[in-house]
Amino acid sequence: MDFNVRKLATDAGIFFSRAVQFTEEKLGQAEKTELDAHFENLLSRADCTKNWTEKIYRQTEVVLQPNPGARIEEFLYEKLDRKVPPRPTNGEILGQFMLEAAKEFGSGTPYGSTLIKVGDCQRRLGGAEREFLQTSSISFLIPLRNFLEGDWRTISRERKLLENRRLDLDACKARVKKAKAAETKAGSHFIPLCSAVIKHSLSLILLIIVMLSVLLSCHVFLFVSLSSDQLWNEELDKAEHELRVAQTEFDRQAEVTRLLLEGISSTHVNHLRCLCEFVEAQAMYYSQCHKYMLELQRELGRCPDSLDVNCHPASSPTDPSAFLPLNSPSPLETDALQIEEVQPPASGTRKAKVLYDYDAADSSELSLRADELITVYTVPGMDSDWLIGERGNQKGKVPVTYLELLS
Repeated sequence: MDFNVRKLATDAGIFFSRAVQFTEEKLGQAEKTELDAHFENLLSRADCTKNWTEKIYRQTEVVLQPNPGARIEEFLYEKLDRKVPPRPTNGEILGQFMLEAAKEFGSGTPYGSTLIKVGDCQRRLGGAEREFLQTSSISFLIPLRNFLEGDWRTISRERKLLENRRLDLDACKARVKKAKAAETKAGSHFIPLCSAVIKHSLSLILLIIVMLSVLLSCHVFLFVSLSSDQLWNEELDKAEHELRVAQTEFDRQAEVTRLLLEGISSTHVNHLRCLCEFVEAQAMYYSQCHKYMLELQRELGRCPDSLDVNCHPASSPTDPSAFLPLNSPSPLETDALQIEEVQPPASGTRKAKVLYDYDAADSSELSLRADELITVYTVPGMDSDWLIGERGNQKGKVPVTYLELLS
């Protein structure tokens, strides 16, 4: 193991000096190079994009795979660079159980044949769910994760490098300021010395003697002072050169970081496209599920009458015929009574307010429009879920659930 003590000591020194610099900036004892307002806005938008992308990504994972154990398993397989084994969905497992149960009970029995129909539908629902999960992962989850693990890491690395360049620049500014102050202080030493010599000379002879001594000492002092000034000038030149280098590196890194931050706009466009694809996949999945359930309802609508269950034909949730048992005739099949021949009773007619729009299924029914008032009444032998409705010269059957009977 190569253990470089000098490099370790250098890194420790840099870390300590930057920690001190951060502390002085927080306390207001050191100057800090501020970024422009546009750059600060870019940083703020990038942080916002990262935070919300991470939250949306995590919650989408929960929606697509509610089982945390399965998510952890997929994560481990991914980190180990191994293919995730195929896992049946809950719908496919339920359908398989139903089909196996149908074999035990007998496919010729009413219960067994129904289990086969429902089990096959559940397997198709599970297959549709699996396709939806795969499509959503490819079109939505993977792009979000690529941004978090790729582009954002690059941005974070460049931002950290920019912060280091800023600290170096501020340190160079502090050294230049210190060198200028020291040079000014060194150049002012000679003047107080000459004034002090003139002030304390009591006589002309003594003054001459003292001046000769001072000239000799000043010669030495000037030599030392000139040497000192030369050293401080060299130190100042070096500090200014380091400042120019640090400023150049800072400007270059700021430009690189700014270009990456401006790329967040492209990231938003890409995420918008992925979001639309996710919505399309979700809509297709629910459409397939609705189709399979309608087919299953139509199949169960042909259940034998010997079953003590109510099998409903496929219909809309608001259709009152969906709530009728099999052994009762549907309104569409009870056209033994002709609407044209129905006469309103002498008493028993009422006004009713229509709650929802209703389109007549055939000529025996009356179409309705929400909030209109019609006259309704019942006739013997008619199903209780339906009434005869009249609007002017129009007459037909209307569903009770669409009406509010007025007193």
